Amino acid sequence: MGRAKNPVQAVGTTATIIKKLAELNGAGVTELSNHLNVTKGTVHNHLTTLEENELVVKDGDKFHLGLRFFEFGEQIKNKHKICEVGTPEVEKLAEKTGELGNILVEEHGRGIYLYRAKGENALSLDTGIGSRVYLHQTGLGKAILAHTPEKRVDEIIDEHSLKPSTKHTHSTRESLFEDLEQIRERGYALDMEERAEGIQCVAAPVITNDGTVRGAVSVAGPASRMRGDYLESKVSDMVMRAADVIGINLSYS
Repeated sequence: MGRAKNPVQAVGTTATIIKKLAELNGAGVTELSNHLNVTKGTVHNHLTTLEENELVVKDGDKFHLGLRFFEFGEQIKNKHKICEVGTPEVEKLAEKTGELGNILVEEHGRGIYLYRAKGENALSLDTGIGSRVYLHQTGLGKAILAHTPEKRVDEIIDEHSLKPSTKHTHSTRESLFEDLEQIRERGYALDMEERAEGIQCVAAPVITNDGTVRGAVSVAGPASRMRGDYLESKVSDMVMRAADVIGINLSYS
């Protein structure tokens, strides 16, 4: 991620307040001041300015993010062509497998879920559309990293580290890069309970004709169902075919 040569402190404070409001699902001036170690006067000034610009709403003593962010989110999602092109294919994956189909893209070294489709047996996970995850912890993220220039992968690791989520998460560069090489060779990535215990998935990168990785698609489900030949043969073939179709459609859209 690029660093501003002359960062504007007020903008940084506003961004921090917005992030904390999202994390706390709403908060008052005193609560935000305590969390952020910023004076109550400063917090109040930022919040009232955000309210005037319809970015937050006040409910009693608490402030919440406003629906303007929902509007922004829909506009941003619609700008990602992979979501429009990939939705039908991911819905087919969810229907055929009965599991959870996903589309994820990379931004600022993190993975962001753009779309999810639920099959009849799909699990309800702790991540949803808009959720951010560490790339090395997910099959989707690893599928993207496997086709990202090594220099950029190193930059992402330097910025975000290799934080473990479970005992199965890659925690060293050596193990991660070995896995990325295997992903390139076989065409798909596996998440073997690396982000969440009991959840496994298979993912494939979406690559356009110019060799650019535009994101990844996956199918995720409980380890009791997503295992063995079913995971690494049948589901992986379906996911790779879907990724190929999306990549071709993106190349000519």
